[in-house]
Amino acid sequence: MSRHIENQAWFIPSGVSLAFSTRKGGCSQPPYASLNLGLHVGDDPQMVKANRQRIEHQLSLPAKPAWLEQTHSTDVVEADNTQVINADGSYTQNKQQVCVVMTADCLPVLLCDENGTEVAAVHAGWRGLCDGIIETAVAKFTHKPTELVAYLGPAIGPSAFEVGPEVKAQFVAKHSQSGQFFSVYTNAQSEQKYMADIQGLAELRLALLGVKRIYKDQRCTVADAENFFSYRRDGTTGRMASFIWLNR
Repeated sequence: MSRHIENQAWFIPSGVSLAFSTRKGGCSQPPYASLNLGLHVGDDPQMVKANRQRIEHQLSLPAKPAWLEQTHSTDVVEADNTQVINADGSYTQNKQQVCVVMTADCLPVLLCDENGTEVAAVHAGWRGLCDGIIETAVAKFTHKPTELVAYLGPAIGPSAFEVGPEVKAQFVAKHSQSGQFFSVYTNAQSEQKYMADIQGLAELRLALLGVKRIYKDQRCTVADAENFFSYRRDGTTGRMASFIWLNR
């Protein structure tokens, strides 16, 4: 089951539609139950294709989504539903293209301009986020960053995202302000680790670029097993998808 975002607290331009899927409402069997949209995770391809058809129908998409082969890169391409491209983000001004990224703990970032004329979808794992995929996506827009709107979808939450000190060091080396989004703790093996706030880190990057309108769906994919796939929680599992498209 996917839901169009109609949150009254979120500003969404009239020319833009966006949606985040959950794990519900599909036909895949465990451990991919049930609305798995990822062809690369070991699920029956026919089940995945049926799930994708369901989501296209449910969301009344104007065209087939421009699915990507995601590689934790900083590559953002023009959305193209005629081929699968290796990239971790897509951008379009064409209402016949639907930008989409898949996640199962990583952060989906959806972007548009406030007039509803161009959109982008970004898969922000910690590596891509640290290396600058958000900056790459924002640079694709013809509008200034101050004229953009960002939507951060469900992802692994700050109480579940354990990382090593090397991850914090990489973020802080880019921007010293990143340190505030890491909480130190000692694990059962007496190792110093950190809990990272991936939404906070993304919000910082957006704010530093000049993006002022940032909205967050703060549901944790690890904690909410009923609604979300989570690679960190389950290992072998499915993928949700986040969609954004121009509707006029």
